[in-house]
Amino acid sequence: MIKDLQQKIIELKKRNDVCILAHSYMPEEILEVADFSGDSYALAVKAKTAPQSQVIMCGVRFMAETVKMLSPQKRVILSNPQAGCPMAEQMDKEVISEVKKMYPGYAVVAYINTTADLKTVADYCVTSSSAVKICRAIPQKDILFIPDINLGAYVKKQVPEKNFKLLSGGCPTHARIERSDALEAKKLHPSALLLVHPECRPEVAGLADYVGSTTGIMDFALNSDAEEFIIGTENSIVQHLQYRRPDKKFYPLSKDLVCHNMKLTTLPDVYACLTGGGGEEIFLAEETRVKAVKCIERMIALGG
Repeated sequence: MIKDLQQKIIELKKRNDVCILAHSYMPEEILEVADFSGDSYALAVKAKTAPQSQVIMCGVRFMAETVKMLSPQKRVILSNPQAGCPMAEQMDKEVISEVKKMYPGYAVVAYINTTADLKTVADYCVTSSSAVKICRAIPQKDILFIPDINLGAYVKKQVPEKNFKLLSGGCPTHARIERSDALEAKKLHPSALLLVHPECRPEVAGLADYVGSTTGIMDFALNSDAEEFIIGTENSIVQHLQYRRPDKKFYPLSKDLVCHNMKLTTLPDVYACLTGGGGEEIFLAEETRVKAVKCIERMIALGG
C-alpha cells in the first residue's frame, strides 16, 4: 500500500541523512514524505539551511541545478532523470549571448526556470513572485526578459517605467490555455474566483481575480473568504487544495493544464533514490556554478 512505501521512505531518509524536496506540482503521496514543499527557488533556499548532507529533488532538472548552485557541498539527486522543463530548455547560452549583442546596455533578467548554463550570461534572476519587485529595483531602464514571454508581459504591464524586450519562449502547459477556456470555466462556475499563474497568456490573466505564483495561488485560496475557485495552474494544485480545505470547492481551469514532466516522478522513484537504484546525481562545473549563482545573488541583494 502507499502508506507502507511512505513509511519505508521516511525511515530511509532519516537513516541516510537525506532531505526530500518536493515541488508543489508533485502528487500528494510525495508531498506527504517531503521535508519541504513549495516553489522551486524557495525549495533551494530550504535545502541550503537544511542539516542533511544529501538532497533529493522531486521536480525537474533546473530545480535540482538550482539546489546544487546554492548548496555545492551537498549531494543532490534528481528523482527522475527524464524530468526536464521545456521552458528551461528553449534557450541556451549561445543564443542569448548573440541576442545580447543586438541589445547592448540591456540588463538580462532570467526567470528561475532556466538552466544553470543560461544563468551564466544573465544579470539578474527572478521568480514569478519576485519578478515585478526585482525589475522595478534594478538600475537599468532597458530589460531583456527571458525566457517566458507571458510572465514578461505581466511584469511589463506592472512596471511601465521600464523598457522590456521579450522573446518568444514560455511554459507550454500554461501557454496552451486560451481565453475561451477561461470564459468557459467562468461560465461553468459563475460563483468561483479565477486564480491564474502569470505564465498564462495575457488574455487569460486579464480575466483573473488573482494572478500569482503557485504558492501565491494556494495561499490566496486557503485564506480567502470565498468558497469556490477556478485554479489556473498545473492541475495537481486542485487536488492539494481539495485535501487542505475540503470545505471549499476547487475546479481546474482546463483538463489540459498538466505538466507531463512533473508527472514522471513517482513515489517508487523516491524510494529507488534512497536505496541507490534510481535518480541522477547533479554535477556542475565550479566555473559554471560561480557564474550562474551571481544573478541569484543580485536578486537576493534587491530583496528577492
